[in-house]
Amino acid sequence: MTHEIATSLDPSAVIARAKTFFAERVPNQAAFPEEEGATFLVLRGQGGQEITLAVIPQEDGRMRVRASTLFFDQSVARFLSTLPPPPPTSRRGAA
Repeated sequence: MTHEIATSLDPSAVIARAKTFFAERVPNQAAFPEEEGATFLVLRGQGGQEITLAVIPQEDGRMRVRASTLFFDQSVARFLSTLPPPPPTSRRGAA
């Protein structure tokens, strides 16, 4: 399943939070870094299952966080819910 959310955090902050969250906050379904880059993270957990996470900068300054997994759906949704939302965007033409 693929999950997606927008946040105000930069990619390095999202990746740092993910590493801590999946190593410490979900002990019965812990997952640990296997591959990492400036805007992505692959975690490996129980039974060899994985979580892939990508942070994609948007033109409006927001960051789109996309996570995919077959086994850790509930944990991924929980992690994404901890990320701060982006600031509201201004509407064009509003008086």
